[in-house]
Amino acid sequence: MFAFLPPAWMLSLKKAGYWIWLVPVFGIPVSYWWSYGSDHPNAWGWFVISVVFLVIPILDAIVGRDPANPDETTEVPVLEREGYYRFLSLLTVPLLLGMLVYGGWVLAHYEAWNWVGKLGWILSVGTVMGAIGITVSHELIHKDPQLEQMAGGLLLAAVCYAGFKVEHVRGHHVNVSTPDDASSSRYDQSLYAFLPHAYKHNFLNAWRLEAQRLKRKGLPALHWRNELIWWYVISALFLVGFSVAFGWIGAVYFLGQSAMAFTLLEIVNYVEHYGLHRRRLDDGRYERTTHEHSWNSNFLLTNLFLFHLQRHSDHHAYAKRRYQVLRHYDASPQLPNGYAGMIVLALFPPLWRAVMNPRVRAYYAGEEYQLSDTQRA
Repeated sequence: MFAFLPPAWMLSLKKAGYWIWLVPVFGIPVSYWWSYGSDHPNAWGWFVISVVFLVIPILDAIVGRDPANPDETTEVPVLEREGYYRFLSLLTVPLLLGMLVYGGWVLAHYEAWNWVGKLGWILSVGTVMGAIGITVSHELIHKDPQLEQMAGGLLLAAVCYAGFKVEHVRGHHVNVSTPDDASSSRYDQSLYAFLPHAYKHNFLNAWRLEAQRLKRKGLPALHWRNELIWWYVISALFLVGFSVAFGWIGAVYFLGQSAMAFTLLEIVNYVEHYGLHRRRLDDGRYERTTHEHSWNSNFLLTNLFLFHLQRHSDHHAYAKRRYQVLRHYDASPQLPNGYAGMIVLALFPPLWRAVMNPRVRAYYAGEEYQLSDTQRA
C-alpha cells in the first residue's frame, strides 16, 4: 500500500505512527465503557484480545509491508540522536502501569460480568502487557542508560517475568538458533512442546547466569546484589498490593494477566526462530549471528504497534540498535504475516507446520540434513 512513497516520507509517517501503541492501551478502558448498557456485557471483556488476534492479522495483509529502510549515512545518525524515540518508549511505563491498576479496579467492582467476561478482561489486559509492555521492556533492557534498564526491569516485574532481563541479553543473544537456547524453537516442534521447556529453562538459565556474574565478583548467588532477587521482590509487592486493594480477585487478576503476558512472549520467541539454526564450524563453534538467523516480518501495521520488533533479523545481528533504525533485509527468512497472525497460526500445530515447514525446508534447500543434525534439544 505504501510502496509508492519516497523513503523520507515513509520515515516521517512512521515517526507519528509509533503512537499507535496507545490504541490497545486505551482499548482497555474503552471496552469497559462500551459494556455499560450492553445486552452482552461479557463480550466486551474480550474486545481487545479479539481485535488483536482476529482483526489485526487481516489489517496487516491489507496495509502491507514497510518499504523504507533509513539511510545509514544520512538518516540513521539523526534518528539515533533524537530523544523523541526514547521518550516514546519510556512513556509506555507509567501508562501501562496505570492501565494495570485500573484493570484491577474494574474487575473488582464491575458486577455486570460473570466469569466469562472476567476471564476475557484478564486475558485482554495480559495481551496489552505482553504485546506492548514486554516489547518495550525488550527494547529498554538492550540499552546502556540506567534509566532504561530500570524501566525495562519494572515492566518485566509487573508481569512476573524478571528473568527475561538477564536470560534474554546474556543467554538468548549468545546462544540463539542453537540447541543451547531454550527460546529457539526446533524444526517440526509444536508450540505445546516448546512452551514448558522455555518456561523452565529460561527461568533456570537466568539464575545460573546471574550466579555466574556474582561468582566472578567473589559473591554468592544469594546476595543483595543479585538483581533477580530485587525484581522478584517487586513482583511480590505488586501481588501483595493488588491483593490488599482488591482482595482475592486482585491476586487472581495480577497472576492471570502476568501468565498471559509472558506466555505471549514465549509464543513470539517460538515464531521468531522456528526451525532456524546457526551452522557449526569446523572448530566446533557456531557461526556468528546474522540477519539470516531470525524470521523477519516487515508488515507495517504490527511493526508500528511493536516498535519494529518484527525486524527481528536486524535486531539479532545488531542488538543495541534502537528500534527506529532497525532495517529490513530481503535476504532474511520472511514470515507470511505479522506476529498477531503468526501467533494464532502457532496455536494450531498442523496448520503451522503446513505453512512454515515448507518455508524452512526451502530456506535450507540442499542442507536439509542440518535440520535434524544440528537441532536436537
